[in-house]
Amino acid sequence: MGSSSSSIIILIVMIITVTTVTSSYAITSMNSNLAGPHVVATVAVGSEPTGVAFASNNGEIVVTNYGGNTVSVISAATDGVVASIAVGDGADRLAYDAGKDEIFVTNQVDDTVSVISLATNQVVATTPVGSGPLGIAYDAAKGELFVANPASDTVSVISDDNNSVVATIDVESAHGVVYDSGKGEVFVTNFDSGVSVISDNTDRVVTTISTGGEPNRLAYDPTSGDLFITDTASNTVSVVSDSTNTVVATISVGKSPIGITYDSAKDELFVVNDGSNTVSVISAETNKVIASVAVGSAPYDADYDSAKGEIFVANEGSDTVTVISDGTT
Repeated sequence: MGSSSSSIIILIVMIITVTTVTSSYAITSMNSNLAGPHVVATVAVGSEPTGVAFASNNGEIVVTNYGGNTVSVISAATDGVVASIAVGDGADRLAYDAGKDEIFVTNQVDDTVSVISLATNQVVATTPVGSGPLGIAYDAAKGELFVANPASDTVSVISDDNNSVVATIDVESAHGVVYDSGKGEVFVTNFDSGVSVISDNTDRVVTTISTGGEPNRLAYDPTSGDLFITDTASNTVSVVSDSTNTVVATISVGKSPIGITYDSAKDELFVVNDGSNTVSVISAETNKVIASVAVGSAPYDADYDSAKGEIFVANEGSDTVTVISDGTT
């Protein structure tokens, strides 16, 4: 009888143990939240990465290293650096020309734009622009690049046919640039005031929009025709309708938002918060923050890899790039 009682007690303990382990595993799996945005890799790059661009033709991520005057090329297939390219002094931001498979890099210190062929990973041209170039965007309709020069209060227009400046537009404190394919317009943030809207037909400013404090970088949502602008000083994102050129919503995010990118697969925005080392995820449908993802130190910029459903975030303070899955794969 004593032996039977011992066996029953042991059996009960075993059942409780198995149930506890199984329950613990289930809770861990649910808390990992793998269905939503989550970090899948961290890639070491050069010194002070500040800009990111996705090259769709070859599935590569190109990253500017401001402190090293180089560009790192990352394979999206392996999340490894496959090339390092020397460019100008103070390499800052980038734009991708899919038609020619070229990357354009603004060199803030030496007032130039480096043109890189991704077929050879070599600089094929260097174009002088205005003073202190920062933001840059590619206008696929006209085959032109728009470069913001904050130190000279201008925007340089570069033809990708001959890599030369074909127009110069007066824009006060020009900072970030994005191309609106829906209206054939270029939106340029004025760091001290708002956003200038440029017609790519006339290369002239057609209107100016007031937004939050220190409007910085922008992203365009072709689904809604909205522009999303990071307001660094007010810790917000302004939503501008390109049909009315007015602010239709203001969204609170993390501290000192800078970079921003649009995820077409999920209709979401990823906002890089430099001051809180996070990325805020915004639903473009509701204009609300739906998630926050911790990344590296002093994150500065981001771009979306449509092939893999991933977001690449340049962390200036930790010399790394954080790879975030948007949960679609």
